[in-house]
Amino acid sequence: MNREKSIIIYFSRADENYTVGYQEKGNTEVLAEYIQEFTGANMVKIEPAVPYAKDYETCLKEAKDRQTTKQAPIKQELGDLSSYDTIYLGSPVYWDLMPQELVTAVQSKDYAGKVIKPFVTHEGSGLAKIPNQIQEVCKNAAVVDAIAIKGSTVQDAKEKIRAWLG
Repeated sequence: MNREKSIIIYFSRADENYTVGYQEKGNTEVLAEYIQEFTGANMVKIEPAVPYAKDYETCLKEAKDRQTTKQAPIKQELGDLSSYDTIYLGSPVYWDLMPQELVTAVQSKDYAGKVIKPFVTHEGSGLAKIPNQIQEVCKNAAVVDAIAIKGSTVQDAKEKIRAWLG
């Protein structure tokens, strides 16, 4: 049994999705729930202070604006991470990067001695630049064992997540 204390921090958007239409739960959230089921880790969903539009095209424009301006306030600040050894950091890919809300949440924390294991959902870009971005934003963290799951396949990815967790 793993004695390290872990937390799952993720951003996920439901509503209209690129390949699967409208959904009540975002793809990254589905993966976060699998990870929680297998690890028992605490879980925190990062939510935008101003929700994205429900339709995909409008959401794209809003997300691009937030990425460009780096202005993406969140509903609630991320709490103290000092008691955690491992952080599972979940993100969709937005123009090769994490959504700006996730950056807002994680950028000012102390990651000395922390291990970050990224999990990413995408529709063709794989991990993109997210592991490098995490290394830049989360100074002093060890970023390891990243996994990318195609968003349209998350419902069938439970065993992939189990294998990734070891």
